[in-house]
Amino acid sequence: MAQIVLASHNKGKVVELKQMLSEFGIEVHSLAEYPEIGEIVEDGETFEENCLIKARAVCKATGKIAVADDSGLEVDALGGRPGVYTARYAGEHATDEENYTKLLGELGDLPDEKRGAQFVCVVAAVAPNGETITARGQWRGRIGYKPVGDNGFGYDPVFTDPELGRTNAQLTREEKNARSHRGNALRLLLEQWPDFWKKVGE
Repeated sequence: MAQIVLASHNKGKVVELKQMLSEFGIEVHSLAEYPEIGEIVEDGETFEENCLIKARAVCKATGKIAVADDSGLEVDALGGRPGVYTARYAGEHATDEENYTKLLGELGDLPDEKRGAQFVCVVAAVAPNGETITARGQWRGRIGYKPVGDNGFGYDPVFTDPELGRTNAQLTREEKNARSHRGNALRLLLEQWPDFWKKVGE
């Protein structure tokens, strides 16, 4: 059976990718099985650069096709910030609460129509023969005025889905997966997968 490595230690991501690639008869492994790889420094300036850095490093280290993703929040009124600094917006080891509190402080009392934002996820697959595909998924919404909800993580309590009228932290896992930037990116990647698979000779 063909094997690929997901450049993540997140068990939930591995399960999700396994489900989505099941029709191709692919075995999915995670970085947890390759402790010798260690930490990969993501010093790119875009989501695309960061996920390609991860995928190429893991592909080179394992000799297998590697899939990686990078994601973050872009806020219109802040010129696209926090962007690639989403996880460390309030500092290198900032908590989720510290990050979204800084964001709310910067937006202040801006009206709803100026609080537009989007979650972005870019997914990349890199093969040992150099073949590469990427896909970008987005989830449009707006930033609220205070955190609401107990589910999710990161900026979920302050990001409102306008169609559902609730924050991400108020959504069920199923509702979130059906609309999320990550799910959208993976679906777009899978549309390219059959052609990619032919080219990598698996």
